[in-house]
Amino acid sequence: MDRSTERPTARAGVLFVAFAFTVGMLGTTLPTPLYGLYQQQFGFSNLLTTVIYAVYAFGVLLALLLFGRASDVLGRRPLLLAALATSALSAVLFLTDGGVPVLIAGRLVSGLSAGFLTGTGTVALVELVAPRHRPRAAMLATAVNMLGLGTGPLLAGLLAEYAPAPLRLPFLVDLALLAVAAVGVWRTPETVAAPRRELPRPQRPGVPPEVRPVFVPAALAVFAAFSVFGLLTAIEPGFLATLLHLTNRAVAGTVVFSMFAGSVVGQTALSRVPGRLALRLGCLVLIAGLGAIAVALATSTLAPLVLGTIVVGVGQGLGFRAGMTAISEASPAARRAETVSSFFVVAYVGISVPVILVGVAAHAWGLRTAGLTFTGAVALVALTAFLLLLRRR
Repeated sequence: MDRSTERPTARAGVLFVAFAFTVGMLGTTLPTPLYGLYQQQFGFSNLLTTVIYAVYAFGVLLALLLFGRASDVLGRRPLLLAALATSALSAVLFLTDGGVPVLIAGRLVSGLSAGFLTGTGTVALVELVAPRHRPRAAMLATAVNMLGLGTGPLLAGLLAEYAPAPLRLPFLVDLALLAVAAVGVWRTPETVAAPRRELPRPQRPGVPPEVRPVFVPAALAVFAAFSVFGLLTAIEPGFLATLLHLTNRAVAGTVVFSMFAGSVVGQTALSRVPGRLALRLGCLVLIAGLGAIAVALATSTLAPLVLGTIVVGVGQGLGFRAGMTAISEASPAARRAETVSSFFVVAYVGISVPVILVGVAAHAWGLRTAGLTFTGAVALVALTAFLLLLRRR
């Protein structure tokens, strides 16, 4: 087959994989504006809401550690299809109305889907384009990842507020989108030259000693950023309903969407900011966003909450892009995957553990006090990362 017939297929493959990436990540945040409805239906607390949300991160970590290198062996397309299938299983679990245990199982399966998809989707997009376009493909992967994460709450909020069957229709739409994405992935060319039928060994995270001076401040910055992302995705609708008395689920979904949109801006529009400066700037922007969120919690006002949410997204985008670049460049080639895996482990621990702690604190002290304590603690972590970066030459 000549090159003229291969090129359109590869270009179509980029579109198919980008769509699948977006839809797969959309499913992981789809329940965000619906947690209030589940609380009413099953009668659980804000603490259990944070636990249900955080289980997702453990599914991601499990997939990364056990199957992080599987697509190198089995091929990109089988892993992408597996990601879409597990995402569909998660949607089916949410449709069963099986109570809290099924919600937890649905979130865990959703995390597995994201773990399959994150690395495989990024690599597939990079490999489907010519070498000179690979930096743009990597940027596209980051953008569709965040776009999908942000579209989930937006879609579910709009459907739950303005359409019938608020706990069913979002997941039925999700299943339809996943079916379309699976057809596209099936038609996408495989980029692994000789796929095998053997699973690689589980991937153990680790950081080479020579990389640690770069890794530690970058990991602290991304831990802080993902902690805020986890908290706002899990319980910002609760903030809006409890403290601001805004129960409109479309508003809740739109506010969460604005955070992920801010991240896309931070990663793409500011992509020419030098890496070390971007990482420092990301810490400062994150602290500024946390300050605005603290003002919103203290005064029960919407404007600083929305502003802080967007600013936090921009700071996360700057810090995440710069941190990933710095760690990839500092790592020896033989241990790069292991080091990057460790970076993602830190990020997803940031999504999960602090959110549960905030849920415990909210149960004991109330949502406002817990939120203010959390913003102060995360701002301190981001400031520590910033000071460490200043000390590095």
